[in-house]
Amino acid sequence: MKIGIVGDGIAGLTSAIALAKRGFEVTLIGPGIRRSNSYLAQAGIAFPVLEGDSLEAHVLDTIKAGKYINDREVVWNVISKGSEAYDFLLSLGLKFEASETEGGHSFGRVFTIRNETGKHVTKLLQLRARELGVNFVRGKVDELAVKHRKAYGVFVEGEFLRFDATVIASGGFSGLFKFTAGSPENTGLLIGDALMKGAPARDLEFVQFHPTGYIGKNGVFLISEAVRGAGAKLVTDEGERFVNELATRDIVARAIYRQMQEGKKVFLDATGIENFKRRFPQIYAFLRKDGIDPSKDSIPVSPIAHYTMGGIAVDLWYRTPVRNLYAIGEASCNGFHGANRLASNSLLECLVSGLEVARTIARERPRCREVKEPAYHGYEPGDVDALRELLWSHAGIIRSAKTLREGLKKLEDIEADPRLKLVARGVLECALAREESRGSHYREDFPAMRKTFERPSFFDGKCRL
Repeated sequence: MKIGIVGDGIAGLTSAIALAKRGFEVTLIGPGIRRSNSYLAQAGIAFPVLEGDSLEAHVLDTIKAGKYINDREVVWNVISKGSEAYDFLLSLGLKFEASETEGGHSFGRVFTIRNETGKHVTKLLQLRARELGVNFVRGKVDELAVKHRKAYGVFVEGEFLRFDATVIASGGFSGLFKFTAGSPENTGLLIGDALMKGAPARDLEFVQFHPTGYIGKNGVFLISEAVRGAGAKLVTDEGERFVNELATRDIVARAIYRQMQEGKKVFLDATGIENFKRRFPQIYAFLRKDGIDPSKDSIPVSPIAHYTMGGIAVDLWYRTPVRNLYAIGEASCNGFHGANRLASNSLLECLVSGLEVARTIARERPRCREVKEPAYHGYEPGDVDALRELLWSHAGIIRSAKTLREGLKKLEDIEADPRLKLVARGVLECALAREESRGSHYREDFPAMRKTFERPSFFDGKCRL
């Protein structure tokens, strides 16, 4: 049986290893690990495995951060498999250096390696996948090969590659916003493609904005929450503190944004952190390149699009409604994160979903008979920057019916890949339909949570909430 996995981040690599160990012929297609958001992940992975912690405490923290619209069965399912994911990494030879507390966690369960955890985990997984004979294809999947709601593989730069099962692990769509510290390639292209081919999306309106982005001379970078966990303070240019630095990301991001709307500049003061260079080498390196010494200088920060809770709707076993098509990691959504992702739950989800989808495929053993090549459309990207500008301006940190309606109107005139426009429309329409503020979704015209909206949204070309 041939399995095709799209995406070489932690979710894709984990599933590749788990499937290869079961004897499947696995091909993993991606642009290279350094261009994945997993590689860029600084902080760590949340595992409820230490003495004094519990599954229940981690579950409750997750649901509290997700503002009570998480699928509780999914939350229990993922977190109860955290110890398996932890053992999986240790079995590959990974050694964590420390466990820390991050915003929203009631316990120090975030396991880290020099605050560049993603880089170390991704490199190790790639090495093990190669040892197991996984076939790596460097390239871009530009379309799913689907016929009569059944997946037959993918098109890589126009060439049809046939697989018995196809796993989408290509990440979220934060790259569809103007400012993001993630990979600009994460535009949700395959989320839009799957949508067009019969796999609905879920919770697209929930986009997490990381509070402390650094927009520098050499690009946009992330200053991890762990820096605030280590004692860094957020201050205005007048030296005033204005927020609890360890509140959940949505609260901190909005607080910074409001200060900026008032014309103030916001800085992260990390001068009180000892051994900053040793503790946060990646962050130290890009700041020094721009002439900032965090042991002496305050760091200018701004919220940036960081993580998308929504994605291709999947069930508990990571199956989509399209036969033989699965989705894992940030590309998928089954209600684990709810309205706001708890810090460091994302890499946990990548590991658990990668291991779980391998079990699903091994159990179902999907097969594809020879078939006439499905249609290939060869869409052009078009004006992606206009879409980024539009979503940043009209579906950003603070939203309203007025900005969202204006965004939908402007969207019609943008000439871009219809799949990207479909994702953008899903974000705008579902944000407009959700007349409340919940988690990462904030409506200034509906600033409170409302019981009538305590449910997920689905988008199949039309928002269903």
